[in-house]
Amino acid sequence: MPTAPSSDRPVAPGITGQALLDLFEAQATSRQLDLAARRLGNARRGYYSIGSSGHEGNAAVSAALRTTDPALLHYRSGAFFVHRARRVPDLDPIRDVLLGVVAAAADPISGGRHKVFGSKPANVIPQTSTIASHLPRAVGLAFSLERAARLGVSSEWPADSVVLCSFGDASANHSTATGAINAAVHTAHQGVAVPVLFLCEDNGIGISVPTPPNWIESAYGSRPGLRYFDADGCDPVDAMTTAAAAVEWVRTHRAPAFFRLRTVRLLGHAGSDVESAYRSPGDIAADLERDPVLATARVLVTSGTATPQEILDRYDIITHLVSVTAQMVWSKPKLESAAAVTAPIAADNPDAVRADVLRTTAPADPAESANGSASSADSMTLAQSINHTLAELLAHDQDVLVFGEDVGRKGGVYGVTKGLRKRFGARRVFDTLLDEQSVLGTALGAGLAGFVPIPEIQYLAYIHSALDQLRGEAATLSYFSDGRYRNPLVVRIAGLAYQNGFGGHFHNDNSVAALRDIPGLVVAVPARADDAAAMLRTCVSAARVDGRVCVFLEPIALYHTRDLRAGDRGWLAPVSPTDTVDIGRARIHGDGTDLTIVTFANGVPMSLRVAHRLAERGIRVRVLDLRWLNPLPVQDLLHHARATGRVLVADETRRSGGVSESVVTALLDAGFDGRIARVTSEDSFVPLGPAADTVLLDEARIEAAADTILGSANRRGVTLKRRFRSPTRSR
Repeated sequence: MPTAPSSDRPVAPGITGQALLDLFEAQATSRQLDLAARRLGNARRGYYSIGSSGHEGNAAVSAALRTTDPALLHYRSGAFFVHRARRVPDLDPIRDVLLGVVAAAADPISGGRHKVFGSKPANVIPQTSTIASHLPRAVGLAFSLERAARLGVSSEWPADSVVLCSFGDASANHSTATGAINAAVHTAHQGVAVPVLFLCEDNGIGISVPTPPNWIESAYGSRPGLRYFDADGCDPVDAMTTAAAAVEWVRTHRAPAFFRLRTVRLLGHAGSDVESAYRSPGDIAADLERDPVLATARVLVTSGTATPQEILDRYDIITHLVSVTAQMVWSKPKLESAAAVTAPIAADNPDAVRADVLRTTAPADPAESANGSASSADSMTLAQSINHTLAELLAHDQDVLVFGEDVGRKGGVYGVTKGLRKRFGARRVFDTLLDEQSVLGTALGAGLAGFVPIPEIQYLAYIHSALDQLRGEAATLSYFSDGRYRNPLVVRIAGLAYQNGFGGHFHNDNSVAALRDIPGLVVAVPARADDAAAMLRTCVSAARVDGRVCVFLEPIALYHTRDLRAGDRGWLAPVSPTDTVDIGRARIHGDGTDLTIVTFANGVPMSLRVAHRLAERGIRVRVLDLRWLNPLPVQDLLHHARATGRVLVADETRRSGGVSESVVTALLDAGFDGRIARVTSEDSFVPLGPAADTVLLDEARIEAAADTILGSANRRGVTLKRRFRSPTRSR
């Protein structure tokens, strides 16, 4: 595009005419992209119409940042994205945005899965429309940048970067936003670097609900520990000057700042929104008077940087480019199969994961490994095994972090992380504040910074208040970035019931349904010490190699269990550093031919004791420990179901929405035609004290159900010792 001869003339201190021209072109491009999206939608060629019109002042923040500064953008930060992308060689923001609008498979960030602002070369991490859910991740990334540099962990962003996250004024009221901002201030208060700039694009309305005048300033303007900046996004000089000051302050002080950019919202909330139904004509007209694109054009003219005709010529060129590009992209191929849509959800390279597991079992420093409290040859409890394995992982790889509420000084509520902080230091094993959203957000940011984070959620019941950090953020990042960004993550959660009446519901939650339906999420549930070690190593390597998001659910009641039957020490096991277990592979106990009991976690020792009693009566039972609740070990399940022809699912979760529903469905879908029964806990919360026993699965119920299914088979004329087997039940 032509450049006016006077473009080098200063418009204001620190702002050249060329910088203002670049700002205008980004703003005008963003505006034209909004209009093109509306036209494409009206023609049924486009599928997304939430625009950035009125918010174009956010391009000033892009101008203040480096292109290497990571940005997590609000869905109205279109001008920021255009300005950033124009500064990166070989990027075409017009084409890239429009490919997203028309859901084209060639969209360079999401691959046609969603319209997001994102770009790997431009360091823009794509975000969903979940309200404020990206703020905890932004804080976690800011927290992790210098930590990575100090620990020698390779990161794709410079250690002196500023993390930018933008959001709206309505989003600023969301608990996720307030929690993330609090976490940033809380962390900085302790002298830890958190270089994050919170950009609140305040247009004064959330869809149709007005934000009270000056509410953002009242809520955030005078908070100790949070530097506050305020600018008029419809005044380009004010916006650019203040943005430069805010970015410089964060980069210098390595502390959080809040930047309120006052904007207007033009064209309504989205294409289907008729804002005249809830806004007065006067309010709409007042916003139009403050149009930021016109404001920037006005300053260019009044400063002598460009003539009115030059401005119009530039605008016409941009309009033409956007229009031509829209015509070129709308017919581009879309995703045409479920396989194509789901391809980035769960990368699966088991050979590479297995190789990484074996790599991490060789001591990086034999002397360091010798300092551990237990040898891998010792028989261990479940808790000791997890502690031992975490220590091995920390000793071998600097990219491993362990953190959560009480995991550092105390060593965990149940002692599972005891001694790790002392051995590996507070930079790698540390306590967090009491906020599960912030714990997971820290992990999401740390994963982006190059770490393999292992956060702990203290109890299963507590994950539900922060579930969107897994569902809406962790599990979707590879999906919305077509695998270009990943969330390596292993979330340890103490959970499930059977604590002898202690704690009630919040310490005995037995609901995993909300986890199991998240696409791509791995849910591991070890019951024994040897399984726990092998499965934890697999999860960590899957996170590192494939970017998998894993939940490692630890049965509290089995943490310190030593006996299978009284005094036999049968639940202790040695931990072999060379044992590996692939995701989605079950473990079989016994080779009985009369009945297969399918179970997991606390159900495993209960079922083994039931199997022992049945064996005394001449009934041969095998017990299949699923180990993985997502993905289910379907092939192992089918093999061992067909080996006996009768399956009893012993499920300690609830009858409705529990694991047994999926197990039975998997058997039926595969054509299993044997006898199936299930026995579960009640559809209830877990009460305090002895009343817990009335609603939880127990051995008596498992044994009674086994008797029923075996008796049913006999009534149909099938003996336990000799029976006809169809080909589908043969091994």
